[in-house]
Amino acid sequence: SFAYFTIKDRLPQILTRVIDTLHRHKNEFFEEHGEKGVEAEKRAISFLSKLRNELQTDKPVTPLEDELPDAALWNQYLDYQRNLSNGNGEPSWFQSPWLFVECYMYRRIHAALAQNPPIDNFDVFKEGKAQNFFESQEAVLALCTYFQELLKNIKDLDEKQLQEELFKLLQVSLWGNKCDLSFSAGEESSQKSSPLQSLENMIPYILVNDLEKLWSLLVNAKKRNREKNNVRVDIILDNAGFELVSDLVLADFLLSSKLADEVHFHGKSIPWYVSDTTKRDFNWTIKQLQSANHMWMSRCGINWEGNLKKGVWVYHDHMFWTLPHDFSSMAEVAPDLYADLQKSNLLLFKGDLNYRKLTGDKKWEYTVPFHQALNKFHPAPLCSLRTLKSDTQVGLKPGQGEQIQASEPEWMVSGKYGVVQFDAAL
Repeated sequence: SFAYFTIKDRLPQILTRVIDTLHRHKNEFFEEHGEKGVEAEKRAISFLSKLRNELQTDKPVTPLEDELPDAALWNQYLDYQRNLSNGNGEPSWFQSPWLFVECYMYRRIHAALAQNPPIDNFDVFKEGKAQNFFESQEAVLALCTYFQELLKNIKDLDEKQLQEELFKLLQVSLWGNKCDLSFSAGEESSQKSSPLQSLENMIPYILVNDLEKLWSLLVNAKKRNREKNNVRVDIILDNAGFELVSDLVLADFLLSSKLADEVHFHGKSIPWYVSDTTKRDFNWTIKQLQSANHMWMSRCGINWEGNLKKGVWVYHDHMFWTLPHDFSSMAEVAPDLYADLQKSNLLLFKGDLNYRKLTGDKKWEYTVPFHQALNKFHPAPLCSLRTLKSDTQVGLKPGQGEQIQASEPEWMVSGKYGVVQFDAAL
């Protein structure tokens, strides 16, 4: 399975890169913290080398031994996995659900640093995320320019034109999800060309296309809420770099077109899956745009900083997003987060990992309805914008999956296909 190759090849590569990154920053740790920094770096590397060895030799997955706030929840989840194995011994790296062990690896990488001050705040993936952003400059520039030109006459657009623009920016945000560093094991994966030029040609690759449903939901929410409440959209973020910029442009469009009154972003509270967005990445990206020596890029950055100050954009990072649980257990494990999401008019889930957690990462029949796969996770109307990079997919028409499979065996993991998959809340 693709899971097997991920655990066998991709995850050890990622660990090797993390160890290399720490090696390369040795002098910097010394300059900042003296001998203490170097000692901490050595301890972190030895912890990570041990982790890599455990993974490659299929050792049992061990309980977390750190004092971090989520450790107890992780260890409870490990107990749950033990009970699932029906007495077949300890869950090990190759004898466990893929989603669990992959998340577990990133949590252990975090522990390697968090337990070793004074380098405990070092993000081992920061360089890769920054590189992805800089290598996508042309695409970022094209998108910011397009958007700022659009804003000049957004007031004059009729409903049909607004709908067209929304669909364009949703598709840019969808295909922006191709730029994923955990998928390429940290290899270069930036967006080089203008993301707007090829949208027409990409439409056949959207296997489930619920753009119309999103439109009618937003338009109706607007009409219903004219008098009283704000229309709120939540974006559960995925990758930093170009994808994040495409999400921020989409969020700005929702406000500027008055389709939404506030946008809430949800990022990761610790470095995660190589390129996932943390609060630091979120703020860094806006600062980079602000200081760009290009008028439209800096205009975007300045406006977005303003949106945060005004409170029409809100950034959250809840610990739940970096737990191994799928989303059907959110109401139980993180009732505060579930209650917050219930206040939203629309939840946009970006990317493959969120899709895996929405559907429980199961080997579903392709035709199983999305609503069923969500397994009672319905805090609000939700939509997944995801390019396929793992072998789980639901909600297809009869024969659709088999037909693609016949000509493209790798279709579920190549990132070539995408979905805009909607589910109305109960």
